[in-house]
Amino acid sequence: MYDVLISGAGPAGSKCAEVIANRGYKVGLIERNTAWRKPCGGAVSSRILKYYPQLRNLNLHPITGISMYSGDFDQLKYSWKDIREPSFTVDRLEFDTILRNIALDAGAELFDKNLSFDFLYKQNRKIGIKTKHHNETKEYQGRILIIADGMGSKLANKSNLREKWNIDGIGLAKCAIMEAENNIDKSSISLFFQKYKGYGWIFPLSENRFNIGCGTWLEANRVYNINQAYKDFQNHSYLNKFFPNRKFKEIWSGSYPLPALGINDKSLFKDNIMMIGDTVGFVSPISGEGIHASIVSGQVAGETAISALENDDISDQTLKKYKLHPNIKKIRRNFKMTASMVDFLYEDDGKNLSNMFLLAKSDEKAREIVINMFLFGQPPSKEFVLRLNSLRQKQ
Repeated sequence: MYDVLISGAGPAGSKCAEVIANRGYKVGLIERNTAWRKPCGGAVSSRILKYYPQLRNLNLHPITGISMYSGDFDQLKYSWKDIREPSFTVDRLEFDTILRNIALDAGAELFDKNLSFDFLYKQNRKIGIKTKHHNETKEYQGRILIIADGMGSKLANKSNLREKWNIDGIGLAKCAIMEAENNIDKSSISLFFQKYKGYGWIFPLSENRFNIGCGTWLEANRVYNINQAYKDFQNHSYLNKFFPNRKFKEIWSGSYPLPALGINDKSLFKDNIMMIGDTVGFVSPISGEGIHASIVSGQVAGETAISALENDDISDQTLKKYKLHPNIKKIRRNFKMTASMVDFLYEDDGKNLSNMFLLAKSDEKAREIVINMFLFGQPPSKEFVLRLNSLRQKQ
């Protein structure tokens, strides 16, 4: 019997477990496979240092700049060196292990090789989680249940909190960790927006190692095969400037879906359950970045669980504090507004996106708006959108 059971030991679940365990409560952390590397670009904002200050002591690969390319390969460069703390790029297998170990050091108990597949019931109330462990069925009981095991979560589908994902409401991505001689700027990440709803990326991990990937978005999933889109991006002649020898050694590759429309407000909590991380859409609708938002969701859900346990009240009245927390409300609002921008940006083969970069090159204020939108999920002002529309009408 646990005070809190968390299914999923990624960044969201691990942060949630750490917060609760640090207050002395008994936390069970269920994970399907700690040796699994989540397919992800691995770019991490410096904003998470607020939640993980101990990462400053690690030798993570620093990032102080970004290059963004429109569908016509118009480039917008930006550097925040000496302006704000460096962000960093990570191998998700190593990174997730670090965050999980912090939770275990705080006192959380890990159950590895456990696939959560259903709830445990008593008098029609969910009182725990059933898992498959090798060929056995395991049962774990908990007063509060937190679902953090990703888009493919079986618990989310059985919770009555969230419907199954629709192909037109997600992103599909494929990426690989490669080694090769290269001309990549080791201090900068690169994003390559396509003329269709999708983009590619190159993120340096070390001198000769990098993460390269490509994604399709929303209805483009039906038109473009992700495997072919990835192959086309990797073989594009423009990338010869980064990889003149074209000799790659693949270390690892994987494909994955990700939420593309922001957070489903009605799916955050009910009864004694909360959902966090990309299980419920804590992923930026434009950039696809979700690590920071997921960690915030884990932090706030953990604090909400502590409040519920302290007051011996795990009702909806208490758990709604998770949804109404200022940090969660801000993320929900920003994601909703940026999701509404996707159609606009990719309209007419990405013309508005190209114009956005054009404005950003000539106007410092416009550049800050664009950078904040892609790096931090902040929606642009109405004035900026009007400027884009005006520029488009003149062309």
